Amino acid sequence: MIKAGKWTLSEEEFERQFAEATRRGEEAMKTEITASRAYYDPATQRLVIELKSGAMHSVPCQLIQGLRDADPADIAEVELGPRGASLHWEKLDNDFTVGGLVRGIYGTKKWMEQLAREDAEAAQANAAPKRQRVAAAALSTSKRGRKAA
Repeated sequence: MIKAGKWTLSEEEFERQFAEATRRGEEAMKTEITASRAYYDPATQRLVIELKSGAMHSVPCQLIQGLRDADPADIAEVELGPRGASLHWEKLDNDFTVGGLVRGIYGTKKWMEQLAREDAEAAQANAAPKRQRVAAAALSTSKRGRKAA
């Protein structure tokens, strides 16, 4: 019998689970998004991820939970995980999967909801001046139409 945390497994069950975990890990390595390099670009304040496929992905650091208010020097200390599937910031105690960032997952569910609210507020704030310009243009057009008649 093998004790693993609060579980006790027979040797056979342990070997079966180990083989299954190994198989799943090997399968995941064939399909997961991995990076060959990641770095902080201070000029654009973006995290740049160079994927092993040759593609590049960049994300504004203000979108990433834990990086928004972080010191740029700390953001620049990004470390690539062993297989290139994760990113880690030791000083910030922050970790992300490369695949998650590429898919637009920049934090917890609560963080993503906050980003969505911020986007909606920004869109609403930008829409108000546009509505005013459209209304002014419509008024101007209707006045010109009356003068011509």
